Amino acid sequence: MEVVKELIKTEANGTLSFGDYTLMKKAKVERFEHEGDFYKIKTFAGITKLEKNGMFVYESLPGTTVRCFKQLDQELSFLVSGKGDAQLTVELEADIDYLVNINGTDVGIMKTNLSGKLSISAELEETGSVDVVIRKM
Repeated sequence: MEVVKELIKTEANGTLSFGDYTLMKKAKVERFEHEGDFYKIKTFAGITKLEKNGMFVYESLPGTTVRCFKQLDQELSFLVSGKGDAQLTVELEADIDYLVNINGTDVGIMKTNLSGKLSISAELEETGSVDVVIRKM
């Protein structure tokens, strides 16, 4: 999957795409406006981090590229790619159960911690990219 050379952009379908895991030095875009909110992206080979209105939204170690990022009341979905396996952390509602689905397979129900963070592993080594859908139970 192609990286986002602009670092962050709005797709024609209204979703967000962001991140460039091929960069050797950190790059960032601040105050990117999307649907009335302001996003900040920091990305490079080591990490990709997205904030919305100053609040944590997404982080990956190492860096990744995310396509079609869409967050609704009951669901978060995106396509993530990278050079190798990655640890993904997303911000959701605190202390809630979520069903995690990767590439069409339910991998289990996970509970967010008291700060609302949920961490999952994305096995990108073999496929290069995976679809992630996280649904509120």
